[in-house]
Amino acid sequence: MTTVERAAGAGLRRSEGRAKVTGQATYSSEWRMQDAAYAWPVTATIARGRIGAMDLGAALTVPGVLAAMEPGAAGRLVRGANPETWILQDHEVRFRGQIIGAVVATSAEAAREAASLVRVDYEQQPHQVLLDPDRELETTPTVNAGYPSTTDRGDVDAAWNSAPARIAATYSTPAEHTSSLEPYATIARWDGEELTLYNSDQGPAVSAPEFAALFGLPEGGVRVVAEHIGGGFGAKAFPRSVPVLAGLAAKLVRRPVKVVATRKQMFSLAGHRTPTVQHVRLAADTSGALTAVDHEAIMHTSRYGEFIEQTATVARVMYRTPNLRTAHRVQRVDLPTPGPMRAPGEMPGLFALESAMDELAHELDVDPIELRVRNEPDVEPDSGLPFSSRNLVSCLRDGARRFGWDGRDRTPGVRREGRWLLGTGVAASSFPAFALPSSATALAEQDGTFTVRIAAADIGTGARTALLQLAADELGVPPERVVVQVGRSAYGPAPFAGGSAGTASWSWAMIKTIRSLLADLDERGGVIPDGGLAATADTTEDIAGRSKLSRHAFGAQFAAVRVDADSGEARVDRLLGVFAAGRIVNPRTARSQLLGGMVMGLSIALLERGEIDPVHGAFVNDDLASYHVAANADVGAIEAHWIDEHDDELNPAGVKGIGEIGTTGTAAAIANAVHHATGTRHRHLPLTLDRLRNTS
Repeated sequence: MTTVERAAGAGLRRSEGRAKVTGQATYSSEWRMQDAAYAWPVTATIARGRIGAMDLGAALTVPGVLAAMEPGAAGRLVRGANPETWILQDHEVRFRGQIIGAVVATSAEAAREAASLVRVDYEQQPHQVLLDPDRELETTPTVNAGYPSTTDRGDVDAAWNSAPARIAATYSTPAEHTSSLEPYATIARWDGEELTLYNSDQGPAVSAPEFAALFGLPEGGVRVVAEHIGGGFGAKAFPRSVPVLAGLAAKLVRRPVKVVATRKQMFSLAGHRTPTVQHVRLAADTSGALTAVDHEAIMHTSRYGEFIEQTATVARVMYRTPNLRTAHRVQRVDLPTPGPMRAPGEMPGLFALESAMDELAHELDVDPIELRVRNEPDVEPDSGLPFSSRNLVSCLRDGARRFGWDGRDRTPGVRREGRWLLGTGVAASSFPAFALPSSATALAEQDGTFTVRIAAADIGTGARTALLQLAADELGVPPERVVVQVGRSAYGPAPFAGGSAGTASWSWAMIKTIRSLLADLDERGGVIPDGGLAATADTTEDIAGRSKLSRHAFGAQFAAVRVDADSGEARVDRLLGVFAAGRIVNPRTARSQLLGGMVMGLSIALLERGEIDPVHGAFVNDDLASYHVAANADVGAIEAHWIDEHDDELNPAGVKGIGEIGTTGTAAAIANAVHHATGTRHRHLPLTLDRLRNTS
């Protein structure tokens, strides 16, 4: 191959950008289907109980209605491990907003009108929806991502009792909703006994076999197409009810069926981040060296399913201590099962831990950056594993320089401009650097171009473009000669876009595949046969054979805030983050991801709170008018930087995930800045004006 300028490391524009801004990119609900129908769900209006009777008569009289669906008469499903997908199979009501029926019609308007006419009689049962740490709790054997639920090393209580400096505090975070721009959307089409789902899906190759098993189809019986996705933030990582409803309805009426959830429906049908109550104890000697860390997280899950955030696992990674205890406990409630939301576990966990570290720094009268540096570990504190790379101190130092931290007066509540109280804060960030097994196919075409196919999902992150750049470099050709095709389960096994593992996982398979293709080409003397030349590869064995190391990205985040002394209004004037996240493939899209993560962290810190009504058993602020997310006016100056980090123990591309680390430390940095501004410590998110009022 002719030597060309390397593509990776350049700020290449998104390869699909023009298609998106000109409307040529096809999202899941936009595929054109001949004779398509529309299904509208009927949802439960109680939180717990049974359906006694359902009257479909009035719905069936609406012009254009093709069918009405009720529990037990909507097609049978095979019950599997995911209870979220087992819909319309019995008369149990497990949460308010659950799909308990549907109407299928020739137009969305007719289906919606008819669904509103369905009458349901319930046998209501008492429900419990609020997290109450004084009620019964369970200690779970495992938590999300396979981490152990509890760890206990050393003697935390003895170290705590003898420590000259210590902090004990309870922190809480509310339920939060992913609120992606595109809601759940699916078109289902049956061709005989094969089902195609055009689905807004973060993992088409992951969900396809689950859907196949659910519908009682053989492996390969379901194909998922997810070429363009309008955001997910975790809500589309695992199959839920909307594509199942579309599949059942399409089979019933024998034509393609489209289902698009409303924004209101998303607040019950999509997974939410569980609220947490976290108890943190830190003990230190007079120099600030930690002698004990104790982090317990309490959260909820549904009564019928389980999703547990790995909230306290951050304490196992961040700081050196001889005595460390972590625990997760869960409470069952009558709400939808929670799910992953950007930085599950790490975001709420670091809010508590990094707030506690700031409290300890204040107690010791030590600069909070210096306190973190003094407790920098040589190995992962809990496991004792070496880090593949760890540049947290470099991020803290570089961030302090860029932010202008040196010379900061640590005294809280003394800086003021008119009615505004001013403060600055810092927090550390971390997120695991996962890599999951994947496969890929690469084709050399006779016209000198190359095609790479992988069942990745670009949910708006720029993954397509990063893969294109890495592929071009591996092939030794300009990016213009490479086409990367993603978003179809037919391309073979691949992990979902989540856990900041996408590019690390997909690129490994892609690079391995390209190397195999180039070796084959060399053996053929560079001659490409008629029809082209293809190669495939899988990384399951490669990943299983990796050395045992602690692999994480790290970062430091700084915030400058002002708080109105009278109203309690908080404004973030400046956010700055510095990150160590391996090789940065595309600075343009990487900066976008890091800034987006920080904006979400700001939104979580100041605005987002899912309000649960204990009487009706539901989220009551179930629209974007009352569930507030950050908008342009909420975001002041914001900067994202990174340090050069080379880590040969990650994957062939040397990349770590960047989609979530920007979120993880932001809320703590803002909360610490609010304390610095007001002199009052606030341990419960969000920091709304009702909580901050009169804190001067």
